[in-house]
Amino acid sequence: MTRHGKNCTAGAVYTYHEKRKDTAASGYGTQSIRLGKDAIKDFDCCCLSLQPCQNPVVTPDGYLYEKQAILEYILHQKTEIAKQMKLYEKQKQAMKNDSKLESKSEEREKVEKFKTRENSIVSKPINPFTSGQNRGGDKGSSSSAAAASTSSGSVASSSQSLPSFWIPSLTPEAKPTLLKKPSKAVLCPMSGRPIKMNELITVRFTPIDPSLDRVALITRQDRYVCAVTKDVLGNSLPCAVLRPSGCVVTQECVEKLIRADMIDPVSGDKLSDKDIIPLQRGGTGFAAAGVELKAKEARPVMQV
Repeated sequence: MTRHGKNCTAGAVYTYHEKRKDTAASGYGTQSIRLGKDAIKDFDCCCLSLQPCQNPVVTPDGYLYEKQAILEYILHQKTEIAKQMKLYEKQKQAMKNDSKLESKSEEREKVEKFKTRENSIVSKPINPFTSGQNRGGDKGSSSSAAAASTSSGSVASSSQSLPSFWIPSLTPEAKPTLLKKPSKAVLCPMSGRPIKMNELITVRFTPIDPSLDRVALITRQDRYVCAVTKDVLGNSLPCAVLRPSGCVVTQECVEKLIRADMIDPVSGDKLSDKDIIPLQRGGTGFAAAGVELKAKEARPVMQV
């Protein structure tokens, strides 16, 4: 569509461009935008600092981290878990003390009820000549007492069913939220699976020959090559890490060369399927590689 067509306001049709322009100006409606290459992390950058790694390590799931950054993250998570565990133990002890107090109060109430029942039992001699009158009087008194009890019971039930915000004794209160027992496992910030220090694998990138270009390694766009085929590595090229040597090779090299005999070409060690770790990479500006390239902003929606 030409520039004249976008700015045309004499058309009889409400175009898609005009709708998007009005939506952005009004402040209503959810907007979505496609991310470009500059918004995607490079394959050799740390998932926490988003900077090129100096001492890279990789998890068994294929996420690359700077060694110092991931170790600081694990130590920080362990201290937070220890704090949450102390709060949970404190809450558990408080609940145990409350249950003991409640059990003691219930026992005291049972004893008091027993005493009142025993004290109310009084043996009186029965007069056979006045027993009928007393029975009639007792019936009248019992009926009046029953009526009074029903009226008081209805008043009490109505007062209990309708809480008042003005009477402190009837005001509903918010109970404190109970803490759940925290898990002792430290989770990976990317995959969400448990991560341990001894499971981190040291990665050894093969740099490009510095004599070919005088640009610094960090500012250079192409920094590393495959350890076997010497192909330039990038986000558009799937890579894998070999566990015994820690070298990074292309996925094509793995399928065509390494899987034929399952031997590490650098260290000469025998490989298994678990020793070949696919390196998680970002996406390019045109196709996604495990990363969602669309960003959405949720805003209020006007409904009729």
